[in-house]
Amino acid sequence: MKKAKTTKFKESVGIDIGSHSVKVVHLKRLHEGFKLLNYEIRPTVPIGVEYVPSDLRPDRFAPVLIEIMKTLHINPKKIQHLVTSVGGDNTSIKQIKTIFLPDDELESALFFEAKKHIPISGTDMVLDYQVIDVEEKTNNMNILLGATSKELLNQHTNALVTAGLNPNIVDIDSLAVANSFALNAFVEEGVYILLNLGAHRTNMIIWGPEAKFFARDIPFGGYNFTRDIMRKRQMEWEDAENHKMEWGLLDNPNVASAQTISMLDISEKSTEDVIVEELRRSLRFYVKEAGNSDFRKLYLMGGTAKLNGLREYIEEKLSIPTDIFMPFINVEMPEKFADKKDPQLALAIGLAMRLE
Repeated sequence: MKKAKTTKFKESVGIDIGSHSVKVVHLKRLHEGFKLLNYEIRPTVPIGVEYVPSDLRPDRFAPVLIEIMKTLHINPKKIQHLVTSVGGDNTSIKQIKTIFLPDDELESALFFEAKKHIPISGTDMVLDYQVIDVEEKTNNMNILLGATSKELLNQHTNALVTAGLNPNIVDIDSLAVANSFALNAFVEEGVYILLNLGAHRTNMIIWGPEAKFFARDIPFGGYNFTRDIMRKRQMEWEDAENHKMEWGLLDNPNVASAQTISMLDISEKSTEDVIVEELRRSLRFYVKEAGNSDFRKLYLMGGTAKLNGLREYIEEKLSIPTDIFMPFINVEMPEKFADKKDPQLALAIGLAMRLE
């Protein structure tokens, strides 16, 4: 990867194309930080209609993007700085250590090194990297490797082009989440756990100012919570969605025979239990690999982060202080957005704040 030139721009657009909704954030760059000009969140599947994730077509994104651009009065051809991201099974990010190599040798060497660490076929891999630091004592390099498949990248850029957008920087979801947190949080030493809870998957990131970077996806999200409610409470999709949005993991006190979705059959774990179990497993792995267990706080973001009772449940089960992350410390908010802060904007804001 050649050194990227610092891009000078006055405005930027970050687009988070999620499996269930598209989030677009339009920022103005200030001398220090950014100002939110506008944002839009729009679903890509009909509200109140049950859907099968495997049946969702990739061509549903472009019409939604076109409508969002019209709503926000953004001319796609005049966007100065556009940053988007990809995620899912065909993406991977790893922090590795290697011997020091000059720039002209590093890129080719890392391609072969990546095959050992990243589960994507070499012939189908699109690789990028960032040198984090060079250790003084050993002269070893700590490097962050990011990879995706050519097929996924082409599918992503095709959606943008069809919507009249010019693909510019394409990041990986987990990196954008970490970037959003690093730029919009007051952090001390230690390690922070970030959970970006989407509709069908949860990005888990472990990050700290001096900590080893770790990221993985947990294949559970808001869709699975709704399915839990349907199964346990004998509800149709729309009613289960409404219950989830209003009550989350809690009982509706107006329903006499209410049961909690945590009370599933012993053979079938609830979604919150599965997520907690995966978190425990990942934290044990991280401690073993990184030798660091100084977990200061866990932050929830994404649309499912707002689920009533979820924050308290995770905090109780993991015994780690847990909060909902609002990514607006370095984003000036006009008065009209004062009551419209939303944790599901975290990824899109992290993209829009990316400088190069």
